[in-house]
Amino acid sequence: MILYILAIIAGFVILVWSADKFVSGAASVAKHLGMPSLLIGILIVGFGTSAPEMVVSAIAAMEGNPALALGNALGSNIVNIALILGVTAIVAPISVKSKIVRKEIPLLLLIVLLAGYMLVDNALTFNEGIVLIIGFFSLIGWSIFAAIKGKGDALEAEMDNELIEHKMSLRAGVIWLIIGLVMLIASSRLLVWGAVGVATEFGVSDLIIGLTIVALGTSLPELAASIIAARKGEHDIAIGNVVGSNMFNILAVIGIATLIAPMNNIALEVLQRDWLVMLVLTIALLIMTYRFKNQDGKITRIKGIFLVVAYVAYNTYLAMSLSGNL
Repeated sequence: MILYILAIIAGFVILVWSADKFVSGAASVAKHLGMPSLLIGILIVGFGTSAPEMVVSAIAAMEGNPALALGNALGSNIVNIALILGVTAIVAPISVKSKIVRKEIPLLLLIVLLAGYMLVDNALTFNEGIVLIIGFFSLIGWSIFAAIKGKGDALEAEMDNELIEHKMSLRAGVIWLIIGLVMLIASSRLLVWGAVGVATEFGVSDLIIGLTIVALGTSLPELAASIIAARKGEHDIAIGNVVGSNMFNILAVIGIATLIAPMNNIALEVLQRDWLVMLVLTIALLIMTYRFKNQDGKITRIKGIFLVVAYVAYNTYLAMSLSGNL
């Protein structure tokens, strides 16, 4: 048991470090190759912050633990909105100015609804995995189009500042990109091994482990990035990281895992509990950031506290259901 716990801790630490290096290296290489800052912000950073979920879920599916992969994706989306945006807003209220980010939030809601439709029959088939991956590549295409058309968007200026602060040579960028990717895969294997071991020892389902421990751990890069960005006044990067990551989690993370190991007999709780919570949080995010006549679309500290309380309530419900009190 101690060995499994140490594996999870070590996996998390290396995962966070390697994800940061992977994103920094990828962003630097993209900049040297002439990719616009706005596209780097939308595509590279969004993809990079979801890299832990992608690798962990793919490995879990390959090793015969698809429920862990599904729990990781859904749980990470819940963590991203409720905990990460909640804590970030408490530290520094988030004001969304980017038109691109505002368009991404309703798009995220549509993707969440698509996932719910697929889960109605308590299964995810190979064909549905293909649909999700097609959706993922369509999202990439839309991101490229939005970046080209969105010249002068608020997100572009924030991303320019970030790239200047983390400027490195092309050679250094390539090296860190490779090292980050290799360590990302290695730490993910270690994390999955430890998580499955703990689940077996305690008799807890892979789904619950994925929804809680693994989801929280793989979302740590988003937490660090969002808090740092918000404190620096880069609000659109802070919320853009979360929204982009959530879209990638559903389309790419669940899509890849489903292609590797299609899922049958998915627990009813996934749709009735976990997906529903994700849906409610996504709708709450849309409402919080929408600019009504008398509101500026800012996620205030009060709203941040509400989100964190929602996250605590959800995990308390999970704990109570495990203890048999529900």
